[in-house]
Amino acid sequence: MSLLERTLADYRNSGMTVGPHVVTHLRAELARAGVLRAADLRRARNGQWVKVAGLVIVRQRPGTAKGLCFITLEDETGTANAAVMPDVFTQYRAVIHTAAFLLIEGPLQKVSGVGGRGPGAGDREPVLPNTPPPVIHVLARRLRPIEVPQQSVTLTGTGYRMRVTPSPSPDTQHPDTQHPAPALPKSHDFR
Repeated sequence: MSLLERTLADYRNSGMTVGPHVVTHLRAELARAGVLRAADLRRARNGQWVKVAGLVIVRQRPGTAKGLCFITLEDETGTANAAVMPDVFTQYRAVIHTAAFLLIEGPLQKVSGVGGRGPGAGDREPVLPNTPPPVIHVLARRLRPIEVPQQSVTLTGTGYRMRVTPSPSPDTQHPDTQHPAPALPKSHDFR
């Protein structure tokens, strides 16, 4: 098994993994596409257009939020939050409700608490002691599901004679080929 297959097997069998996070296996490809890690958002500029990707661990659309949807993504470095405005939610409703792994693009928004640094304050303004860190989220403008590479498996025979073998390519697959469902953990969705 490859490292990715081991991680997916962990998720499939126990719903979690103690090995590398699934995003770790995709990080090189994501980095080439300009996707930041969750930990990198703290250093990004307020208003900067960013891309983040990860497992969807929480979706919230509270009635008191006037149609806003909040999504929390998890990658190998932590969590990233996204706010989805009602018009963008309507446009990407199916993706938001069904994708286990998302890439979200939009401007970064940093909002400080009382006594903290405001948006655009820059590094020249000192941070006061006991000041809460700014709330950082991506104001989602584009959302795209990301497929985790799956190795297709061919089942041949029946009973004790059944053989499970990796399929060489999609062109040469046997009719009994099964594509296992992504083994990613379910998100916690709230209203």
